Amino acid sequence: MSTLQRPAVEPCRSEETTPVRLNADGLDSTAPDYLREFKEELAADRLVPANLAVEACFDEDCSLSTQEEAERIREHIRAAAFLGAGTLTVSFDDVADERKVRPALAACAERARRDGVVLEIDGPLSVEP
Repeated sequence: MSTLQRPAVEPCRSEETTPVRLNADGLDSTAPDYLREFKEELAADRLVPANLAVEACFDEDCSLSTQEEAERIREHIRAAAFLGAGTLTVSFDDVADERKVRPALAACAERARRDGVVLEIDGPLSVEP
């Protein structure tokens, strides 16, 4: 047995990859099988997902509608984590009821944090980290 140990990280030649921003509307599904194939296609093209962007809609004053939209955002958080994207950007224009939307977005931000994804909000509300 050798007394020399190999380091966990070794220097190597630099990888030439291009970070890309993905539009969630361009994904056919958030199912793991689809995402696995999609990620393989990106890797074959030497592309690395850095950001996943999703358009959200909170213009209805309805708790059920808000929760459905929050669940859709959580699906994209899982997709971003699966693909290795470090950031999920959620864009929206209008908010019907901040009292309903703010806690839903805060829950999404917590889920993103646990999954190792930064949730970036591009809209009229902000969410405390």
